[in-house]
Amino acid sequence: MKRGKLLNSELNHAIASLGHGDLMIVCDAGFPIPTTAWRVDLAITQDVPDLETVLSAISDAFIAEKVSYAAEMAENNPPLLAKVHRIFPASEYAPIPHQQILSEMATRAKVIVRTGAFDPWGNILLYSGVDAPIWFAKPGLNVPEQYQEIVKRMQENG
Repeated sequence: MKRGKLLNSELNHAIASLGHGDLMIVCDAGFPIPTTAWRVDLAITQDVPDLETVLSAISDAFIAEKVSYAAEMAENNPPLLAKVHRIFPASEYAPIPHQQILSEMATRAKVIVRTGAFDPWGNILLYSGVDAPIWFAKPGLNVPEQYQEIVKRMQENG
């Protein structure tokens, strides 16, 4: 049996297929997923599974270099925003307008993971990264300026 917490085979396959910079959206139950998207549907019933559960499981198997979410979330759903920050403490954050997530960003995602969440503004964009501290650990390598902050955040947040 596979080690680790994440058991869903399709979600494991999706994560393994993501390269640096690829976008995965983890969305609530009402997100309008484009018919052309790779859809991993985990939804069973209201809030099963919830966003916190799915994001926590993903964070154990995935490096999110950058996390985006609806700019409206800060004002309208601060408890969810606090959970996202707790789950992805080493990530860069880039809020964007909710309407842009529903339209433009949905078509850019390599994979969209649907949860059962009934969370307003509950659509989280995860940009695939690399394990920068390991990536730049070989003797004689210099950490490029654009990765120095990422390495620092990852080392501080384990």
